Amino acid sequence: MLPTTARPNTEKRQVGAVEQSARERTGKNGDRCAERARRLAAWRGSERVLAGGASGETVRERLDRLLADAPAAYDLGDWTDVYGNDDGIVGELERRTAEALGTEAAAFFPTGTMAQQVALRTWAGRTGNTTVAGHPLSHLEVHERDAYAVVSGLRMVHPTRAPRLPTAEEITDVQEPFGTLALELPLRDAGFVLPQWADLTATVAAARDRDAVVHFDGARLWECGPHFGRSLPATAALADSVYVSYYKSLGGISGAALAGTDDFVEETRAWRHRYGGQLFQQWPAALAALAGLDRELPRLPEYVAHAKVVAQALDDGLAEAGVPWFRIHPAVPHTHQFQVWLPHPAGLLDDAGVRQAEETRTTLFRQWSEPAGDGPPGVSMTEVTVGASAMCWTAEDVRRAAGEFVRRVGVVGG
Repeated sequence: MLPTTARPNTEKRQVGAVEQSARERTGKNGDRCAERARRLAAWRGSERVLAGGASGETVRERLDRLLADAPAAYDLGDWTDVYGNDDGIVGELERRTAEALGTEAAAFFPTGTMAQQVALRTWAGRTGNTTVAGHPLSHLEVHERDAYAVVSGLRMVHPTRAPRLPTAEEITDVQEPFGTLALELPLRDAGFVLPQWADLTATVAAARDRDAVVHFDGARLWECGPHFGRSLPATAALADSVYVSYYKSLGGISGAALAGTDDFVEETRAWRHRYGGQLFQQWPAALAALAGLDRELPRLPEYVAHAKVVAQALDDGLAEAGVPWFRIHPAVPHTHQFQVWLPHPAGLLDDAGVRQAEETRTTLFRQWSEPAGDGPPGVSMTEVTVGASAMCWTAEDVRRAAGEFVRRVGVVGG
């Protein structure tokens, strides 16, 4: 034990260290806030924006947009919902979602993570098997903090580690029984990739041959139709249950749905309550989702088609600018989203993008990130979402903006 005379000095050093740490955290937080404010201001001030996204909008602007969309989406003379009552706005959203997907029913959830857990938990109870076959790059594994295991008591096996959906042969070769096959369509972290229709149907059939049910993690299922050459109901019909998001692709505020048979959806409502999803009122999210179904869902095929034009133009523009190595992945996008890879640190590319927006009032890319884990150092990726704001961009517009971006990367790096 230290002498009592030493304690005051020790305590002072400890207090000083805590205060210094707090100052450092405050400084870092302040820097991050300043960077975010600069980035949002640059995006907000842009006259043209290629890569769409939810950020860059004030609370007032979002409220004004919701109010503008609301009268066409739902009768504003109706009452607000109470715990998602069936005869109100949430019930209307559920009915319209089931209609769009061609399922018997759908249930609204406040988050996709909760919807996924409830779906898998419900199937585990029905099949008597707590093992789920899924992809290591799926949302379940990468973005939900192992909720399927920690919260729901399930375990995951991986039919493949390749950056694509599993094949029928890989499903057949899984060495142990599994109750549910979870397929993320599209597989976002692999580059928003999709299988061919024949391969998807074969994979589903292989799971059924093993007495497993099939769940589609379809947060972005809305835009898969053009690649498959099939309607939404035809795609959803392959699965026993489907999860869809209302803010991905449809531009909603938040929220998700589980869709399937009447009895499955009814059981998920019980688990939704147990998982904490029985919110008192959810009408703003439901109203925004209804507006998205009206406005964005019909336009998604246009976005998917234009994404192919944009991807090719970016490839041409980066090549013409003399970039020694880059990747557009997939080279021909499967949906209206794809990845761009460049051999530079993320911070450098972020700064170049902000400079371009500030100096030319054009936002080409949003934020970049460096691969975690075993990824090579000094390589970064950004996701491009082709939405309404990109439809006015010609191939020449994209090529020119890509060249301007590359020049700013050189200026910043110099």
